Amino acid sequence: MSSSRKILVILGPTSSGKSDIAIKLAKKFNGEIISADSRQIYRGMDIGTGKAKRDRRSRVVPNKSSEARFREGSRENSNAFMSCSIPHYMISIASPRANYNVAKFKKQAGKIIKDILKRGKLPVICGGTGFWISAIIDDINFPEVKPDWKLRKKLEKYSTEKLFAMLEKLDPERAKNIDAKNKVRLIRAIEICKSIKKVPVLAGIPSVVEGSGQNNKYQFLQIGIKLSREQLYKNIEKRVKFRFKQGTIEEVRKLRKQELSWKKIQSFGLAYFWIPLYLQNKISKAELIKKVIHAEKNYAKRQMAWFKRDKRIKWFRNNGSILKKVSNYLK
Repeated sequence: MSSSRKILVILGPTSSGKSDIAIKLAKKFNGEIISADSRQIYRGMDIGTGKAKRDRRSRVVPNKSSEARFREGSRENSNAFMSCSIPHYMISIASPRANYNVAKFKKQAGKIIKDILKRGKLPVICGGTGFWISAIIDDINFPEVKPDWKLRKKLEKYSTEKLFAMLEKLDPERAKNIDAKNKVRLIRAIEICKSIKKVPVLAGIPSVVEGSGQNNKYQFLQIGIKLSREQLYKNIEKRVKFRFKQGTIEEVRKLRKQELSWKKIQSFGLAYFWIPLYLQNKISKAELIKKVIHAEKNYAKRQMAWFKRDKRIKWFRNNGSILKKVSNYLK
């Protein structure tokens, strides 16, 4: 297949170092990065989601009629930006009040991929949200399921534990990847399962949607970043503590000042679930840090459980081996 149809995917659990590797590969192979992270798409959630740091005064400006796509200080498109001199997309594109979903991601990311390839560059998808990555790779067709307000009102009364148990019965594979404390996502997953009257399935990948299959328009190389559990957990602990020093708590305070309810903030999960409890004096600072570290470790487990089911992923521990693999793939 022509290199103009090739896409590189860098994936792995949280704190595995995939973002740094993606940037290095993008620099080496003339690439542009598309984030596949279900939390990084929201504005105002920078520290807690570990977003790439924006280069000062530099933004990406889509301009199909001109090669001058990067303009200093432009306000034309603040949804795409430069980080480490590499264009990044699908970061800070939605209001935290919005209910962004995988179907919207697939549609928007698909347009970006076409544009990157058209300009002779390499699309580098980087992230840890397995379902979103699968949406692109397997060209998932999503059912048009409208909100069932009666069902939502009923489910809203249930605890996250009960909702998770319901989802496990309806769709065991989806339950393995979902944030068990995210009530909004649990309710939506149950809503979809009940609407289509069957468990969504896709060949080769857990809990995806019927009528989908390998995306034949492109060729994908999936590179998985694998660390020992000891090293990964060490990275998670270090990163969580660093984020608190950077100002994760203040970030949540700002979200609250934007009139987001505690419930809405908590729906984003992980640190965003526990910090509101601390700010309401329901847990101590020490308990907060401990809870967030534990949540991040559990999240990493769920991510790996998802990725391990996809036998197409090539796992690496050594950066040099990754470089060689990608180089051979792009020949």
